[in-house]
Amino acid sequence: MTIKYYKIANHVIEIDTIYNSIHNLCHEYEVETCNADIKLSVEPRHVSYERNYFADGDEHSDGYLATLAAYRMLANALIKDGYLLMHGSAVAVDGQGYMFTAKSGTGKSTHAKLWMDMFDNRAIMVNDDKPIVGISDDGVEIYGTPWDGKHRRSNNVNVPLKAICILERGEANEIHQITFQEAYPMLIQQTYRPNDQALMAKTMSLIDQMGQHVKFYRLRCNMDPEAARVSYEEMRG
Repeated sequence: MTIKYYKIANHVIEIDTIYNSIHNLCHEYEVETCNADIKLSVEPRHVSYERNYFADGDEHSDGYLATLAAYRMLANALIKDGYLLMHGSAVAVDGQGYMFTAKSGTGKSTHAKLWMDMFDNRAIMVNDDKPIVGISDDGVEIYGTPWDGKHRRSNNVNVPLKAICILERGEANEIHQITFQEAYPMLIQQTYRPNDQALMAKTMSLIDQMGQHVKFYRLRCNMDPEAARVSYEEMRG
């Protein structure tokens, strides 16, 4: 077993594991300390759980499944402190965060890349797949994580989250603000949902609290660069 320490979402995480794939994935978040807020131990039994959970007919390596086990364990541990792992692509422009979420295959990463291309050095990719959202009475912050999708686009940063945008495919680019109630079904779907009933209740409470601080939008868009301009001009307020 190898123990290393990582700073993720304002927490120092101790990870004790035989799977180097986890340490390789998280290496950009490594810190020199032994004072951990959260201690994780990823063992073969956790890999077996992930293999059974993703019984989709595909052959997944133990190393890959170990990284999934680590993020599941981390997500569960963070919920009690007010942090949720969400499925989306998050970009910061001028220090303000915007997250795009949708069903898989809709084009979240593609749209986020349009923002990166349009705003150049004004923009930074926070996380392209599984950012963490921290929710408190003071507002909502979005954090980069090592679990950043097949394109491996993320940075170890955190910024205030200004808006969440639900993407849909469309022929033309059209965006409008929606209510929290309208966004709620997609938020539930795209947020990590623990099996533990108490943690799930806390998750739903945090989503409700997030709705008090963040604006929500629905964007029907094509993959033309104009989509980035249309969405940004509406969401920046």
